[in-house]
Amino acid sequence: MLEIIFDEQKKITSTVKVVCIAENKRINSSKLSKEDNLLLQQTAALNGFCGKLGSILEVNCGKNKIVAVGCGTKTSDHDFQIIGAKLFNVLYKIEQAVVLVEKISANKLLPEEIAHNMAFGLLLGSYRFDKYFTQKKAEEYPTLERVYFNVQGAKQISENFKHYAALANAVRYAKDLCNEPANYLTPIVFADDIKRLEYLGLDIEILGLKELREHNFNLLLSVSQGSIQEPRVAVIKWKGNPDNDKWDLALVGKGVTFDSGGISIKPASGMEDMKQDMTGAAVVVASLKALALQCAPKNVIGIVGLVENMPSGSATRPGDIVTSMSGQTVEIINTDAEGRLVLADCLWFVQQQYGAKKIIDIATLTGSIEVALGGVYAGLFSNNSKLNNDLISAGQKTGELLWSMPLGKEYNKNIKSNIADMVNISKRRGDACNAASFLQKYIKDGVVWAHLDTAGVEMVNNSQSSTLKGATAFGVRLLNYFINE
Repeated sequence: MLEIIFDEQKKITSTVKVVCIAENKRINSSKLSKEDNLLLQQTAALNGFCGKLGSILEVNCGKNKIVAVGCGTKTSDHDFQIIGAKLFNVLYKIEQAVVLVEKISANKLLPEEIAHNMAFGLLLGSYRFDKYFTQKKAEEYPTLERVYFNVQGAKQISENFKHYAALANAVRYAKDLCNEPANYLTPIVFADDIKRLEYLGLDIEILGLKELREHNFNLLLSVSQGSIQEPRVAVIKWKGNPDNDKWDLALVGKGVTFDSGGISIKPASGMEDMKQDMTGAAVVVASLKALALQCAPKNVIGIVGLVENMPSGSATRPGDIVTSMSGQTVEIINTDAEGRLVLADCLWFVQQQYGAKKIIDIATLTGSIEVALGGVYAGLFSNNSKLNNDLISAGQKTGELLWSMPLGKEYNKNIKSNIADMVNISKRRGDACNAASFLQKYIKDGVVWAHLDTAGVEMVNNSQSSTLKGATAFGVRLLNYFINE
């Protein structure tokens, strides 16, 4: 991974220097020579560069180069992360560069905050998933090895950056999981990889087929029964505050490692992307990894249901009725509405077994949420206004945007069954709302709960985020900010 170094030296030997330029302000960096400032001013005038947010100007100075990045005016933490990600694409073919960090006029952020967020963006922007290339030439790979940040107070800034580095590590881990093909990342392989994280101090329990049957994970098992791949459920615990025996938060993730739709099989077009129907689980696992790396003083439990949804002679049929762990019965109308079945049992389990009182579940659940929100926002459903507002605020801070969606008893009529307690999907419109109402049936009285439907934002080609490649790992940064606030 790219090495980030914070250094206070006035001069660091490097052929490339990066400076941040405020919009419509005179270019005059205190860390550049008079000659370099003059050359930069002249080149900016010739090219119409005025420091607009995200704009980049490259100036050759003989053997050296100056890269000016536009920082706009009221630039946020997330804006500087995007700038850092863009910067990687400019620098990736050199070996090292130095970013000259100083107070930017008209910007409230301190140099430390600028350095942290640009460096964080560089780490995210440097992500590549290329392990399966066998004929890629060496010159096609990035050569950038390290970026220095020349900033006052570098020692303390470097120490404080560990929080960001841990989060970047977790985001990249989630993206690696999501980008893996389903023939490799089976439920068992996924569970084994999660178990490996115990070295971080996480307490991890893996429930196999026998334990799942004993605990009556019947809805989850009904999803997996058409596949030769056995299901798993992973319970991941981080006790950052061991003096408290209660959980501050429970995270629940959908981990369908491949979703063919089952007997209600999906169209062939785009089915290859269904390897990412385990994004919710990846985000939950990566969120626990981040907390462990950050030594966060919180008690958080995560549970992920890992299954493969395939058609076969043993697969669940439309019309089957399954009794959930909660005792409620579900008529399976469409086997492609499987994620809510996996989540339902996991939601009940974390309340019944561990007494969770605040829960956030995350899943690529419904195509209708992508239609409604256009792949820009994820859908947020909650039974608690404070939790709803806090999550929206966290999304705004991290650039992982949430839009509050309706959740009410009016939707319950849409999931009524004539022969069971409920159906798993309605023939009426608004499936995202109906799915959230289905999940709410598995939330006990007095439990604060939110459901994040991230369908449409889990992949870069459906997302407006410019800091990510391939899988977005949407939710890791949002949840980390929410938990640590």
